[in-house]
Amino acid sequence: MPEHLPAILGEDPVFLDAVERCSRLALVPRPCLVVGERGTGKELFAARLHYLSPRWNQPLGRINCAALTESLLESELFGHEAGAFTGAQRRRAGFFERADGGTLILDEIADASPAVQEKLLRVVEYGEFERVGGSDTLQVDVRVIGSTNVDLPSLAAAGGFRPDLLDRLAFDVITIPPLRARPQDILPLAEAFGLQIARALELDAFPGFSPAALHKLSNHTWPGNVRELRNAVERSVFWALRHGGMIDQLILDPFDSPWRPPSGSRTVGAGVEGSPPRSMPVPKAETGFTAAVAAYERGLLENALNTTRHNQAEAARRLDLSYHQFRRLMKKHGVPSPRSAA
Repeated sequence: MPEHLPAILGEDPVFLDAVERCSRLALVPRPCLVVGERGTGKELFAARLHYLSPRWNQPLGRINCAALTESLLESELFGHEAGAFTGAQRRRAGFFERADGGTLILDEIADASPAVQEKLLRVVEYGEFERVGGSDTLQVDVRVIGSTNVDLPSLAAAGGFRPDLLDRLAFDVITIPPLRARPQDILPLAEAFGLQIARALELDAFPGFSPAALHKLSNHTWPGNVRELRNAVERSVFWALRHGGMIDQLILDPFDSPWRPPSGSRTVGAGVEGSPPRSMPVPKAETGFTAAVAAYERGLLENALNTTRHNQAEAARRLDLSYHQFRRLMKKHGVPSPRSAA
């Protein structure tokens, strides 16, 4: 077995079925898709398809189609000739050239533009393409594996994905079950992640989870799947170092705090000492200039008060106002103080 084969943890029957399907499909040199919710481990299954295939010792490339603009993605995939665009001083091989004889994983393939999809169809179908700005046809032998958390047939039916490209990619499809569908794996995975972070933190041993923490692990729905579980376990182990003993407090939400900004607020500048927010709701123009300015000022005051839990002196300081200036503006714009609001 190749030494680079990534470990996939799980014992639940529905998960083992997906792993077995993946292992069998790895032997067939055809394009395929790996589909699953975020955090289910699509990158591990895609890598398994390569490392269990006859191409395991050939190049493996990976590119995220959602992370690049259309022109940059096209250049990264297919390469470019010198002078193809501003800054292209020399010829550059793309991912397809560099992965010749091996495998190319296209993460978030649903986000590829129609133009890129058209070129992908040709290289998947015939193994040929031209570099950006070039006219020479290049021939490659690359197995393409696409991954996505989108239902591609629905996207294709709505006109957002080429049906012919979908047909070519979907020789077979590995659909990874979400963590909530494999409950037998939650506690073993949590234990494995706990052991890993304990070693990384150079602890003598992993103390394990208390009954309360185990109950919380088992009953959470894990919308972020395995990634969310791993983050929660590692976070909880780290903060439990202060107390020692078993992991009793499972920290699911790192944003949970009495000082968390209110939902819907946008306080981009609030983290800069003494500076007001740089992004505030803008009133509609038809309200008039004076009313718009008044609404904006009121929003600044209310946001500062919410951020400081209605500490008026601190709110004034954050807006670079004196306390009396702040109070006068509150009165001017009818912003209630805690006492008057009560």
